[in-house]
Amino acid sequence: MTDNAIIITQDDRGITTLTLNRADRHNAFDDVMIGELNQALDSINDDNNVRMLILRAAGKSFSAGADLNWMRRMAEYDFQQNHDDAMQLARLMKTLNGMSKPVIGLIQGASFGGGIGLVACCDIVIASEKAKFCLSEVRLGLIPAVISPYVISAMGERACRRYFLTAERFDANEAYRLGLVHQVVAEQELDATLDQMIDQLLVGGPAAQAAAKDLILNVSQREINSSVIEDTASRIAHVRASDEGREGLNAFLQKRQPDWDKK
Repeated sequence: MTDNAIIITQDDRGITTLTLNRADRHNAFDDVMIGELNQALDSINDDNNVRMLILRAAGKSFSAGADLNWMRRMAEYDFQQNHDDAMQLARLMKTLNGMSKPVIGLIQGASFGGGIGLVACCDIVIASEKAKFCLSEVRLGLIPAVISPYVISAMGERACRRYFLTAERFDANEAYRLGLVHQVVAEQELDATLDQMIDQLLVGGPAAQAAAKDLILNVSQREINSSVIEDTASRIAHVRASDEGREGLNAFLQKRQPDWDKK
């Protein structure tokens, strides 16, 4: 273990792992860690060698949300300082949610407050059966404001009207029922399940996956009208005419693996 707040590794397939590394503080984040995460995610997103991102954490917890010392400093901030500070966290959530690479979240232990925001921004979430979740902000007289667009999208308005207000803890099975996580496994099976999901993602074309993510973000919650119909038709036309689209179709017709499949 190092003293770095985050650790980034990459294998020869381009599988990049970003590990939250403040285990002694339950991976709670402060303004410094948020800045490091923003820089790291920008770099990962711009790196053509990155095939996908794994977001995980060291120690017993995934993330306890805001660091206590950071909260003490925030208590002395005026409105503008609080606004500027919140915008950095908002940028982190927006960047993670909008990554062009597939993002898998691997969740063990506690995920509280802003930690749930990170979970909600991942494309695919695999949780240990021991994972615990809590939107705890109202207990501190606060609200889960900047994470709310992503958490509401993941869990639904109805569930958030309960858990934003009660600050109840809920377990991994409830998180699965609500749609916050996609799969719940025994803790000792987390890595094996992750490997299976990586293999599944490697089958897809990387450009197509990026385009599929952008499609979801642009079509979700929009009225199905002529503008949306034209937009979706244009998107598939561009993909079909692309080098990757042609390679994928030819590989299928020729009954061979496409050139991006590096499993």
